[in-house]
This record gives sequence, structure tokens and C-alpha cells, in this order.
Amino acid sequence: MNQEREVFVGMKHRVMMVALFAIITSPVCAAKLRGPPRILDGNTIEIERSKLRLSGIEAPETDQICLDAHGRKWACGLAARDELIKHSNGRTWDCHTTGRDEYGRSRGSCFIEGEDVNAWMVRSGWALSSGPYVIYEVVASKTCAGLWSGAFIAPWDWRRRNKGTIIIGASSVPVDAQALLLGSALLSDPPSSECVIKGTMGRNGERIYHLPGQLSYEQIDMTKPGERWLCSEAEAEGTGWRKAAR
Repeated sequence: MNQEREVFVGMKHRVMMVALFAIITSPVCAAKLRGPPRILDGNTIEIERSKLRLSGIEAPETDQICLDAHGRKWACGLAARDELIKHSNGRTWDCHTTGRDEYGRSRGSCFIEGEDVNAWMVRSGWALSSGPYVIYEVVASKTCAGLWSGAFIAPWDWRRRNKGTIIIGASSVPVDAQALLLGSALLSDPPSSECVIKGTMGRNGERIYHLPGQLSYEQIDMTKPGERWLCSEAEAEGTGWRKAAR
């Protein structure tokens, strides 16, 4: 009897979850955005002041460093953003959104003249799949496209990297890859002259960004875990950071 009750409760729970998913993903809850976007990073765009996070993919952070085919460091996060800007080329995007993420951004899929932008990012090697785009990731790795031209850390691991973080690549990973990508001094300098905003984690996990010239800016140690460089205030605010009071 208890077993039958457990089965019934389990089936009831599944039915409720399916119903909830249907409500969340129904056209009533979905919204559309249309227009030429402002591209903040490889994951985040802004259309008519609405920020959207491309769903099902993970592009490198703008401060992320990778290794090229010759084992040299390069600013792959900025490259991913810039390649998306280049591919967009001022064209109109059509985006379908469903829900929001923890930073208040809409989540969704976008299309340029019918082409799935999310899929293009993964197929071109500028993002990894965190959803339905795994087949495109396989294609990118086999053709050594984008990030796959050398060695790199998965974006979700980059944000929490430590000495045990795995480094991946389409071919053999250089023996000194860990020293190059996991060294404590890696981000003591910004990855680019345009990325000079310092992002720090507050005591309660709050994300705070500091501009050059603010009182606390020079005292911030960027080699500490959780700190990162940001390339614009729009990027910072679009990814959940708030400006320091002073």
C-alpha cells in the first residue's frame, strides 16, 4: 500500500511539474523583442533598453583568457563579443523570450533573417552549449573553430576556477596550460585597455563595480577569487553589477 501511495504521489508530482512547465513556456508568458541590438558580451544584448541573455549557450566572460594554437594567451572573451558584433553587422534581430534570469535579464533565442544566433555562436566556436546545441559544439570542436583553436576553460568553470579546474581543447592541451590559465597573477592587469572597470564581490555576495578615479579603485587586488575586469558600465549593469558609491 505504501509503495502504491509513493507511486501515486510521484506521478502527481510529475503531472504538476509538466503543467507548470507548460504554463511557463506558453505563448502567454513569452514575449518578443525586435530591432538592431547593442551587444554587451557574448551572452548579453540590449534591444530598446531591454536586456536579454541568450539561452542555452555559455560564451566566455569578456575578461576571459584562452590559449591559441601555439599556446599563447589571447583575450577570447572579447573576441567572442566582437565576433558577434561583426556577425550582427547592424542587422535587425528577432528575439523570443521566456522568463528572466537571476540578474533581471530576459532569457531567450534570437534570429537574424531566420538564422538562429544562439546556434551560430556555438557552431562558430564562440560559445559552449548549455542546452540544445550540443551537436553544434561537436562540429566546432572538430573544425577547431573559435575557442577550439587552442585550449581554454569552460565559461562556467572560469568564473569559479581553482587549481583543480579542467582545461579543454580540440587537440592536445599544452603542458603549461594550467600555469598560464590558472596563475594567480593572470588578471592583475586588464585583458584589454578598454576593460579597466573593476568588479568585486561584497560580503553578502553583492556584485559591485568600481570606475577608475573612484576612491577605492587603486586598493582593489584583482588576483583575489571572484574579482573580474569589466569592459563597460552597460556590460556591468547588464550582468548584475552595481556601481560603487565612491
